[in-house]
Amino acid sequence: MSAGKILLVVLGVIVAGLFIAGLSIAGIYNRLVTLQQGTDAAWAQVQNVYQRRADLIPNLVNTVSGAANFEKSTLTEVVEARASVGRVTVPAGGAPADPKQLAEFDRAQARLGSALSRLLVVSERYPDLKATAAFRDLQVQLEGTENRITVERGRFNDAVQAYNTAIRRFPAALFAGMFGHQPRPYFTATAGAERPPEVKFDFGQKAPAARP
Repeated sequence: MSAGKILLVVLGVIVAGLFIAGLSIAGIYNRLVTLQQGTDAAWAQVQNVYQRRADLIPNLVNTVSGAANFEKSTLTEVVEARASVGRVTVPAGGAPADPKQLAEFDRAQARLGSALSRLLVVSERYPDLKATAAFRDLQVQLEGTENRITVERGRFNDAVQAYNTAIRRFPAALFAGMFGHQPRPYFTATAGAERPPEVKFDFGQKAPAARP
């Protein structure tokens, strides 16, 4: 075989190798983009269910505030917690990449969820309020929304896990940083969530009066 033919064969092999490598890199890039879009889509669903909860609060507050002598401090706490959620800044169009941003968002939402829980507990002391169709409907909607929040948070964590695993695995790990892909934070369990809640049974008995 002449030197010219050998050179052509070598060049052909090099070109074929570069073409295959290019396809491989393109496949890695496309997969990482797909997984990143998955985390963004899951984050959008998380925001949707949290927004649904926030949208229910004005009607809930209006309904509850109509009850005679209802504890105003509980209502104030809910209103302030909802306002604090609105003050948390998260990036538009995608899931947070900064763990501190996600933690701040999570704390604000947890505070609102806690305030709502206390409001519903306090409402148990107002039979007339519990008997109204509007309150019962809002309570059911809130309970359903809280369940959806738990589901969507779990799906978000699953999407983040798939994405974070992909950018750390070889050979994607060689190119992830070059393509601008960085690990994304998870939602974490609330402190103390691993402990079972304390259960108290109150059969309508009044606590004994404090001694003077």
